[in-house]
Amino acid sequence: MSAKLKLFLIVVLTVFATAAAGVFMTGRQESPPIVDNVDRQPQQVRAIHQSQEVVADSERSSYKTIPLESINSSLQGSDPATLALNAFDDIPSVGGRRKVEVAYPQRNQALVTITQIKQGKNSVDTVKYRVEMTTFGRSLFISSPPVWQIVWAGVRN
Repeated sequence: MSAKLKLFLIVVLTVFATAAAGVFMTGRQESPPIVDNVDRQPQQVRAIHQSQEVVADSERSSYKTIPLESINSSLQGSDPATLALNAFDDIPSVGGRRKVEVAYPQRNQALVTITQIKQGKNSVDTVKYRVEMTTFGRSLFISSPPVWQIVWAGVRN
C-alpha cells in the first residue's frame, strides 16, 4: 500500500470513530439528580417548554386567547413591535389609530400591547391586543439581534 492510501484510510477511520463516539456519548447523557438539602431526596431535572417561561400574570386572564394558527403572518422576527403589528395587520383600523407598547419583563421575554382606538360618531371604542414573545436564539451572527417568536396572543374589548 502506498503512503497516501494509508494516510487516507487513517483519516477516514478517525472521522468515523469520532462520529460514533459522539453519537454514543450524546445518546447516553441523562439529567443528573438534584439533591434537596432538606430531605435529601433526588429530583429529576425537567425540561420547561418555552411558552411556559413567559410571565403569566393576572392581566393575561382578561384577554380572549387567539389561536396562533389563525395568524397569517410569520410568528418569528427580530423586532417585537413589528412582529406584533404584522400579526394583526389584517384587522381593519377604520377611522382609528394604534398605540403600541413594548415591555421586557425578563431578558428573553417581550410583551407587546396594541391598543386600537376606533372613533365613531358618538363613541370611542378601544380594542387591546396582547402578544407574548420569547427569544430562541440569534440569527446568523452573534452580534445580530435576537430572534423573537410569538408564543401567545389575546384580544380584549
